[in-house]
Amino acid sequence: MYKKCAVALLSLAFAASLPGAAFAETVMQKVALTGVLTAGTSRDAIPFAYADKNGKLLGYSVDMLNLIKGDLEKELGRKIQLKLVGLAPKERIPKIVQNEVDIVCDASSFTWERDKVVDFSVSYNVTGTQLLVKKDSNLGTPESLAGKRVGVLRQTTNEKAIRKQQPKAQIVYVRDRAQGYTALQEGKIDALASDGVLLEGWMHTAKNASDFKIVPDRPLTREGIACMVPENNSKFLNSVNFSLIRFMQGFLAEDKRYVAIFDRWFGFNGVIPFNRDLRDLVIETMRLVIESREEIPKEQL
Repeated sequence: MYKKCAVALLSLAFAASLPGAAFAETVMQKVALTGVLTAGTSRDAIPFAYADKNGKLLGYSVDMLNLIKGDLEKELGRKIQLKLVGLAPKERIPKIVQNEVDIVCDASSFTWERDKVVDFSVSYNVTGTQLLVKKDSNLGTPESLAGKRVGVLRQTTNEKAIRKQQPKAQIVYVRDRAQGYTALQEGKIDALASDGVLLEGWMHTAKNASDFKIVPDRPLTREGIACMVPENNSKFLNSVNFSLIRFMQGFLAEDKRYVAIFDRWFGFNGVIPFNRDLRDLVIETMRLVIESREEIPKEQL
């Protein structure tokens, strides 16, 4: 059972002992040696990743991290501790590049700019940029945002989407989503741009949700949710992708274990119930991802 782990540890020790050898520890080597997988995630991205009232980090993406941890335990032949670290969006990539976290799974989506410095897993869910506005607002179309104050988190795909859809919008940076919600309520901004699913999450928890609405009905963008890992870690990325694809394949096959995970967050009685259109979109995305890969044998699900 521990053969793979022993081989990995011996290889690591041998490489490190070579005189003058340039040695860069991979994530797999680090986890095999320490037994710890350090994962960055969000504190306020309901239902993907967030902190509950007791400060515990949980969510759909955290469940994905637990699946990844379980598969790593099998692959390395040892118990692994999943150490979760709450990160602000602007911290995610720097923490990966500086090797302070081994992986980030929250509500991150692919961009070519990000791909220059980190690697992305396959997409395991979808979202898109929408706007939170006051109930009596007439904002919603890109044209209506000209000259309007739109709150965004810095260096997010939401900022990029607003700049592309309406260059004449006044971009207002907010520190975090909580500050954005407050700024909108106080009239300091006219709209808050964020992932539609996250805005739905806020609407389900806010006491005065009836004072607001999410527009437009169809998101301004369509983005796949994925995990981010350090570059040059192909073996680790392969393991992450295997875990995510196994989950999606099991979900589509209606395996109760995987359906329960999805429905906990997005089912009829989930934290953020998906309507039929959005659920179908997620299923379509999962099928496209799986069809691009070799199917995982049923006995490995």
